[in-house]
Order: sequence, then C-alpha cells, then structure tokens
Amino acid sequence: FNMVQADYSNNLAETDLALTAAAREKMSELFNQIEDDEMKAIRVFVSGGGCGGMGYGMTFTDSRSEYDCVRSEEGFDVYVDAVALNFLRGVDIDYVEKPTGASFVFNNAFAMTGGSGTCGACGAAGGGCA
Repeated sequence: FNMVQADYSNNLAETDLALTAAAREKMSELFNQIEDDEMKAIRVFVSGGGCGGMGYGMTFTDSRSEYDCVRSEEGFDVYVDAVALNFLRGVDIDYVEKPTGASFVFNNAFAMTGGSGTCGACGAAGGGCA
C-alpha cells in the first residue's frame, strides 16, 4: 500500500491572481505610507453579499495564517487565504483613475460565480462596485 502525499503550495502565482502595473504601483505606494511597522502585507479577500453574491476587497494585515497563499511584490507581500483563492482564481486587480474618482477594480471577478461582470446595483463594469 503506497500513500501519495498531495503537494500543497502556499505560493500565490500570477496565474492565480494578477496585478496590473498600475495596481502594483498604487499598492506599493499605499503600503509605504503605513506608519504601523506591524503591518506585514496586503490581504485580498472575498466576502458574502454584494453584487452577484460576492464582494471583493483588500486590507492591510499584521498576521499570516497557515492557510494563506503568499506572493512577494516589490515593497509588499500579498496574502490570500486558500478559501478566498477559490473565488479569486483568474482575477486581475487593476487601479483605475476616472473623473469620478480612483479605485481598485477586480476584473473577471464574476466569471467563477456566474455573474455578469458588471454591478447590477450601480452598473460598474468589470466586476467592481464603486
């Protein structure tokens, strides 16, 4: 009887979650403005509710769990827990400046959940709600 051990990688690949150059630049800028030395990374997360049933967001974090997938960027790390990664695979995070304001946009965010890629409540394209 031969047991095969499954390989588990906690590396967050670009194919799992992509960041555009504009998003990387803005994340690095924001991370460098933090005055709290305890902050270790930017966490990308998924929450229930919102447009199409799922909400996507980011926050600064001071802790990493054993279930986090990690990618080191220049000047900051990105953490995504394994459960959230199931909903984020194939998503591109962009930073867009418009006359109405600037924001991070999660493109292709609804492909995995069967949504339309636009916000039904506000009409924002690309899966991002303003």
